[in-house]
Amino acid sequence: MHEILARLITSHRRMKAIYIRSFVIVAMCGGLSVAAQTNSPKPEQASSQTAAESPAHKYFTDVVLVNQNGERMRFYTDLLQGKVVIIDSFFATCQGSCLPMNRNLEKVQEALGDHVGKDVYIISISVDPAVDTPASLKDYAKKLHARPGWYFLTGDKQNVDFALNKLGQYVNDKQDHLNIFIIGNERTGLWKKAFGLAPSDQLIKIVESVLNDQPPGSK
Repeated sequence: MHEILARLITSHRRMKAIYIRSFVIVAMCGGLSVAAQTNSPKPEQASSQTAAESPAHKYFTDVVLVNQNGERMRFYTDLLQGKVVIIDSFFATCQGSCLPMNRNLEKVQEALGDHVGKDVYIISISVDPAVDTPASLKDYAKKLHARPGWYFLTGDKQNVDFALNKLGQYVNDKQDHLNIFIIGNERTGLWKKAFGLAPSDQLIKIVESVLNDQPPGSK
């Protein structure tokens, strides 16, 4: 298993398994590894936690991020719970792979049509939250013709770093951000990853396979 998600899988096991049935390595971006988790201050959490939290909720937590419209969003409850998601990390001033990678997501969005914002959600998390304000991300989203259901996320740096760590997407230097999409069905526990610069038709097939996954025992 590629080490980009190794710590995520290990953490899941320590939490007695966040019912992830499989992480499938579809393609990988070589030469990059997850930075060690930093001892940063405890991130801001939403206050709506209950005694009935699932293991996934406990692992991802409701650390608060902010979308391109300035709306506060809880990481697990608002962004992941019960959803099919496509997640990437980027920064808006990137002069390299970020825009081509997000153009691929634009093509995925177009192919999925009305499924986006209903059955599938796209989550793009900035690795440069100090520069990428909600206003700047809103302008960036317009360039990609992002529709409702595609969230561009920033927020307090410790919160963003915390969320990225949970996904195995944290990097010390923003230039080392990973060109990896994490594609997951939180309801069924199927998660895959794919190289974000792969041909868009290949990415669409991967997303559809996750979208069409069914819980164990269902017909």
